[in-house]
Amino acid sequence: MIEQAAEPIFAERGYAGTRLQDVAAAAGVTKPVLYLHFESKKALHMALLAKHREGLLSALAASAAVESPLPSRLPAILDAWFAYVEQHPYAWRLLFRDTTGDPQIQQFYRELQASARALTASLIAAEPEVSIPDTEVEPLAELIRSASSGLALWWLEHPDVPRELVVSVLTRVLREGARAWQTQHPR
Repeated sequence: MIEQAAEPIFAERGYAGTRLQDVAAAAGVTKPVLYLHFESKKALHMALLAKHREGLLSALAASAAVESPLPSRLPAILDAWFAYVEQHPYAWRLLFRDTTGDPQIQQFYRELQASARALTASLIAAEPEVSIPDTEVEPLAELIRSASSGLALWWLEHPDVPRELVVSVLTRVLREGARAWQTQHPR
């Protein structure tokens, strides 16, 4: 209940602009009750970040685990990404838009980005039909991660755009990029 009330406040105001008295009021509890569950604003924020990191990575891993070539799995993986955005818009803002100078929270963001990059890199490296030099896998994975995150943030500001369209656009760009790569660097 407290976490659910805190999400939109953190997402709309950012970490620095969020006050625990506002979270407590939104949750229908007193500030002392809030402190029974979370020792600080930072602890509450970190709990929200961890919850959504695990949810997002779990959704992506499940969609990526299907046994078929990556090009045929790609739409389902991207749809899982954007479905999470659609179902958890506040979480998305927490995970990818809000920044703070707190070193522990900044480290969390770096670890989240590294996890997503590693998952993407493992998908690329495991694909037998894709021949990308090892030195280029991680930069490519970061390009895909950051482009997907940026597109998701844009999409949150344009809710009239259907999820299917966003997934289709990104799928097409990634497939065309892979085709161009294969043409320039045949096996």
